[in-house]
Amino acid sequence: MSDFMEIIVRTIFAFFLFMVIANFLGKQTLSRMTLHHFTATVTFGSITANLAFNLRNEAWQVATAMITFFCIAFSLSIITLKSRKARKWLSGKPTIIIEDGKILEENLRLLRYTLDTLNHALRQKDVFDIQEVQYAVVEPNGEISLLKYPPYRYVTKEDLNIFIKEGNHFPIELIMEKQILDKNLDNNGLTKDWLLSELTKRGLTVTSVFYAVKGTNGQLYFDVYNDRLTSPIDNETGHR
Repeated sequence: MSDFMEIIVRTIFAFFLFMVIANFLGKQTLSRMTLHHFTATVTFGSITANLAFNLRNEAWQVATAMITFFCIAFSLSIITLKSRKARKWLSGKPTIIIEDGKILEENLRLLRYTLDTLNHALRQKDVFDIQEVQYAVVEPNGEISLLKYPPYRYVTKEDLNIFIKEGNHFPIELIMEKQILDKNLDNNGLTKDWLLSELTKRGLTVTSVFYAVKGTNGQLYFDVYNDRLTSPIDNETGHR
């Protein structure tokens, strides 16, 4: 096999092996990463690259290293689930940087946070006046969480004594690209006859519907293929 073809085959193998490992490690490893998630992801990336391009090493050798590291990372994930002490050591712990409106300079120093970094993080949370902040915490994944003083917090329906209607549910997808989602109907006590009846009321057929969903408030939404827009907005110009 030529080097060119070997790189292609190894790259395909590396991709699917990484996908399998990432699936076992879980979504958290790929989203908001803590310290050990970050370490695992970077190391997996390096090993995957070696598996794809480093022809001096046999594929099975690099794959063995990758699987071994997966076992380590997976074991650490199990340990962090079961042990709070291990979780603090492996994933880090939240650090308070503003307490009762006062900046904790020592904690900033430990995190290697500058005032510029702090102000940048606050602006990303739509806070431009630091005096609005009662508490600020840097989470293990590096994100900052805020608690504003009461006058600066968002008003909720509970604050206004507005009655919150019960009975909202998760949206139920009914049709997707002309296909009725029978499993969703069955799981939610709905029937195909009911759905066909609703389509008939609106003068629609299953094959004319691109997407149909029963929303959180129980209302039905249908999007059809023929939207009857005579002058759609141009994606590039933003004009009709």
